[in-house]
Amino acid sequence: MPLLPLRLPPGADLREALEEATRQPGVGSAFVVSGIGSLTQARLRFAQADVETVIEGPLEILSLSGSLAENGVHLHMAVSRADGSVLGGHVGHGCAIRTTAEVLLALLPDWQLTRAHDAETGYQELVAMPRPPKRG
Repeated sequence: MPLLPLRLPPGADLREALEEATRQPGVGSAFVVSGIGSLTQARLRFAQADVETVIEGPLEILSLSGSLAENGVHLHMAVSRADGSVLGGHVGHGCAIRTTAEVLLALLPDWQLTRAHDAETGYQELVAMPRPPKRG
């Protein structure tokens, strides 16, 4: 399984940068294996919440994980404040990198990850399908 290490610079939007990475040639579907760094602010949607909460920094990214499908991402993150308190949830747009973010992606060239509406959950859920073999 090929790996892609990324370093995201100050000011970058964490989620947007990862969405952009999936649009690069040869990337497509991937899972976030690891992510650390710092943020000036985070936008997280907590469990069963309908809206995102803005958390002002400085913040440390303690963990970042999720799936990067070709038509959407599903990311979760835990961040800590300067006092050590920790918050976590679903990552929204607007998580601004403070000094850096270091992310390791596991690329899935033999798989196509997409998201499709699931009638049972009401959400866009992951659909994983093997890619058809390339014809030479």
